[in-house]
This record gives sequence, C-alpha cells and structure tokens, in this order.
Amino acid sequence: MTKQLTGAAALVLTLVGGAQAQDTAANEQPTKLEKILVSDGLTPTEQRKSGRAFTVITGDQIEKNQIRYVADALRLVPGFSVSRTGASGGLTQVRVRGAEGNQLLVVIDGVEANDVSQGEFDFGGLVADDIERIEILRGPQSTFWGANAMAGVINIITKKGSRDGAVSNARTEVGSDGTWLGGLSTRGGGEGYDYALSGVFQRTGGFNVSDTGSEDDGDRNGTVNGKFTFDLSPDLQLDATLRAVNRKTDLDAQDYMTALTYDTLDYTRSRELSSSLGLTHSALDGDLTQKARVSGLDVHRDNVSGFGRSWNDGNRYNGSYQASYGFDGGDGIRHQITGGYEWQRETFTPSHLQQTFSRNAHSLVGEYRGEFADQFFVNAGLRRDFNDRFEDATTWSLSASWEIPDSETRLHASVGTGVTNPTFYEQFGYIPGTFIGNPYLKPEESLGWDIGVEQRFFDDGLTVDVTYFDQNLKNEIATVYDASFRSTPVNRSGESLRHGVEVSATVDFFKGLTTTATYTYTASSEQTLAGGPRLQEVRRPRHAASLDAAYVFHDDRIRVFGEVILNGRMQDVAYWPGPERVPLGAYTLVNVGGSFKVNDTLEIFGRVDNLFDEDYEEIYGYNTQGVTAFAGLKASF
Repeated sequence: MTKQLTGAAALVLTLVGGAQAQDTAANEQPTKLEKILVSDGLTPTEQRKSGRAFTVITGDQIEKNQIRYVADALRLVPGFSVSRTGASGGLTQVRVRGAEGNQLLVVIDGVEANDVSQGEFDFGGLVADDIERIEILRGPQSTFWGANAMAGVINIITKKGSRDGAVSNARTEVGSDGTWLGGLSTRGGGEGYDYALSGVFQRTGGFNVSDTGSEDDGDRNGTVNGKFTFDLSPDLQLDATLRAVNRKTDLDAQDYMTALTYDTLDYTRSRELSSSLGLTHSALDGDLTQKARVSGLDVHRDNVSGFGRSWNDGNRYNGSYQASYGFDGGDGIRHQITGGYEWQRETFTPSHLQQTFSRNAHSLVGEYRGEFADQFFVNAGLRRDFNDRFEDATTWSLSASWEIPDSETRLHASVGTGVTNPTFYEQFGYIPGTFIGNPYLKPEESLGWDIGVEQRFFDDGLTVDVTYFDQNLKNEIATVYDASFRSTPVNRSGESLRHGVEVSATVDFFKGLTTTATYTYTASSEQTLAGGPRLQEVRRPRHAASLDAAYVFHDDRIRVFGEVILNGRMQDVAYWPGPERVPLGAYTLVNVGGSFKVNDTLEIFGRVDNLFDEDYEEIYGYNTQGVTAFAGLKASF
C-alpha cells in the first residue's frame, strides 16, 4: 500500500506541477487567507485566539474541489474516519478521534441536526450545497454545545445574502451510475435586509452493494435552504433559517446468520425539516450583546424491508438566551463575560409501540474570555444540565492560545469534560424477541485534553500544526446478548481510552499551487464487559492520511486538482450469529478533476473519483464504488 500511496501522490503532484510549468507568470504573490471566525464557545473568536484543535473548510474549497457530500470533505480532515454503507447517499457514519458517531454533534445554521431517535447524524443525506463554511472543533465541547458534543462539533454555516445587489447561480452535472444533479440559488438584499435561497436535487441509479444478485441500490435527495436577515433597528437584528430534506435510499439486507449481504428491495424514506428564529441586540458600542434563539427539528423515517414497514418520528425544540459583556482591563488586557440559559424538549414516536416518549432538559452556562497583550488568549466555561429522564450533568472547559512574540510559533491547548445522553432507542426501543431498551441508563462521561504547536514558515507560505490528544470514556453504553440472542444496552464499567497525534501541513507559495497534507495516528480501545483485555474500536483506522493539491493558471481561468486518501487497516464486527471481529483491509483512493471558466458567466467542470478503481470495504459485507466520472456546467448571473 505504501507503493500505492507514493505512486498516487506522484500522480497528483505531476498533474499540478505540469500545469504549473505551462504558466510560470501566473499568481506571482502567495495567496493571503483572511481571518475566519470560529464557533469556539458561546461567542466567536479569531482563529489565532482559539486554543482548541479546529479545521475550517470554506465553501470555496468545497465548490472548487467539486465535493458533493459533506462526508467526503471530512475525509481530508485530521482525526476523522468515514464509513458509508455502499452507494452515495447510503447510511454514512463519521467518527472523530476514535469516538462513536453519536458523540459528534452536527449543527446546521444554528439547529442541532443529530437524529432524535439514534443520537447520531446520518451524513449520507447531507449534500454539500450552498455552504459558506464548515467549522470543525475536535475534543470535548459539551460545555458550550451540550450533550452529544463529547468528541467534537461540526458547525455548518450556509451562505447568506448580500446587501449590494442580487446574484444567482445554476448548475447541472451528469455522471456514472445514472447520476444527475441540478441546483439553483439566489442571494441578494437591500438596505436593512438580505436573503439567500437555494435548492438542489441529486439522483443516482447506484450500483449493487451486495455480492449477490444484480439489483442496483440508488439514492434520491432533494434539499432546500433559506436564510433571511432583517434590521429591526440600528441595534436590533432578526434572522431566520429554514432547511428541508426529502430523500429515498435503497438498501440491501445483511443476513445475521452468515454475515453476508444479499439483494433485497429494502429502502428507507426520510423527511427532515428544521428552522430557527433569532434576535441579536447590541448596546454600549458593541460591548454588550444579547442573543435569543428558538429552533426546531422534525425527522420522520419510513423503513421498508422483508420484515414489513416500520417508521419513527422524532422532534427536538430548543430555546436559548445569552448576554455578553466585554470591557478593557488596561495595559492591553480585555475581558468578556457571558451567561446563558438553554431549554430543550425532545419527543420520539416509534411505530412498533404506538407511544410517544419525551424528555426535557434545562441548562445554565457561563463563559469567560481573556486577551492579554494581544498574544495570550484564554477561554473558560462551566455548564450544568438538569435532565428529567436521567442523571444531571456538570461539564467544564478550559483552553488557551499563545502567540510567542517575535516568532512564527503559536502554542494551543485545551482540556474539558463531555457527556453523551442515552438515545431514545437505547432507553425505550423495543423489537419483539430481538431488542429491549433500558430506561435506567446513565449518560456517558468523558475527560479529554490536547496540546499542540502551530509553526509558520516563509511568510505564512508553509504552516505546520502538530497536536497530541488524549480522551477517556466512562459509563460507555454497549449492547449485551442473552442465550437467545436478545439484546439490551447497559453501561459498562471501567474506561475506554483514546489517544493519538494529528498533523497537518499547508503549502501556499508556489505561484498558484496550494497543497495540504494530513496524517493521524489514533489508538482507540474499548473496555470489555467481562473485564478482559481491551479491544480495538471498530471502523477506526490507526493510521490515516490525505493529500490535497490544486493549481490555478491561465489568469485563474483553469484549475486542476487531485486528492489522495489513505485509510489504514481496521476491524469490524460480523454476526454469524454471534458478534465476531473481522479485518478490513487498508485502501488508497485517488480523485482528480478540473474546471475551466469560459467567461464571467459560464464554467465547465469535471472529475474522476477512485481513479485507480480501488477495491475496498468501509463496512464489512458492503461493496464500494469503483472508478466513476462526472461532468457539468455552472452559470452565474
């Protein structure tokens, strides 16, 4: 596999290097990236002031690399592993730093998007369309973001309108396996208001994800986004968001007596609707800021299989208020204090019980930010959650960033605690003769820390960041089986441990050539129920790496890019009929593509995924897609 990675990397660099040789005069000056605010804590801060491990993916990067699913963008982020059940649009799990998928919180335009029933977000339905940026925080974030942010947060912010006119975009794309995509968006505004509306429809005929039969497993996804902002007065602003997703995904069943996947006509339909409404008031020349927000999420899923039809409906409602006050302390010192209250109500209705379950939580949270001599920055927080269905929880967080004077070095570190609440399915789920829920489960608890150094060279032309992380997990919720193979969840005793190293390097001084490389080592082990030797967590590679390179030339009208994704060996669980560990081989994926701006209005683009037709598995028993090609047009007007 090392030879594969070396050859693939050479191909990408040859591609962009050859393009570079064609136009040595282009882009004489290195690209300067503007400072981007990161959602670190209750209040945003600049990147250099954040002590946490973070990554920001801009919408421009997503668009230029022709990424169609957010999960594929996350494959290039250090610390992340992605597992998709076969075809594009299929159930997709994302894990960070060896944690479980439901310990990663996903927020879209201020609305918590994790599934209400399972607590985990299915990235298979998250199309990368009309995104302004994705802010990724790694490590415990429960103090500021609540439960399910035990291992990190993915904060997705869609594009907002512009108050200096209107602009619209249209794009279409066709490709392998009967894939078609069409998208429209418009953004604009006027004095005192702005708006953004977008819609995308994507359909693929798919391929056969099982090793038997010939039935293809496709996916259909329609997503609509809306974002609005109104100035009610010079100091008071109202904003609103709306997001709707309607999708249908074909599935193939897995035989739990042989662990084989076989052709079936199974499918799932889902409907997601989320919205929010917020008010922001500023006073005292911006030193005092108050924010209030209400949001809601409704998710309905229909599942059709050989066992019949089942469905579930989940709802989440949130309300919050916070006030921040900043003041100078003299001699280059700045303080900011924030306090807030949050309320959450969740409901879950499964078809097999015909009963609605609910739970409520109230939270108090406080935050302190300090800036000292414009070089040392600290952030601290404390939170108390009051839950009506399980134990209350207290979490805390502390982080710091230090820009060493007269150097290009920045040190950053963070430490904190996190919790993950039991899911509704774990508490109240019931499948006759198969699964019985446990209403007495405790929340999972965790303590984690990281420390790193960011070093810049050549006037920011090269930036290298190395971070070590360590995190434990207590009260881990696991499934146990009786002699009849009926299962139920329980809290494990002992600790599950995770630690590792994240490395990233970005090069941006080669006259139009930009390159980002990442490497992650993750050691994640779980405590067995019987107190025996620890086992490696499944679907989490010890070694993972990526390389992303792009070159722009011909007056910025032509762009070529290449990606190399290396995923090391992993383990998975197969049931025949009892659970047993099975190996998943390492793999290397290479994607290449390019675009050409015909004029200021029209752009042509194309890409090839899995260029070398790598045969691999991300989940045991499910095939993955071979080499595929796509091409399309984009118009701006």
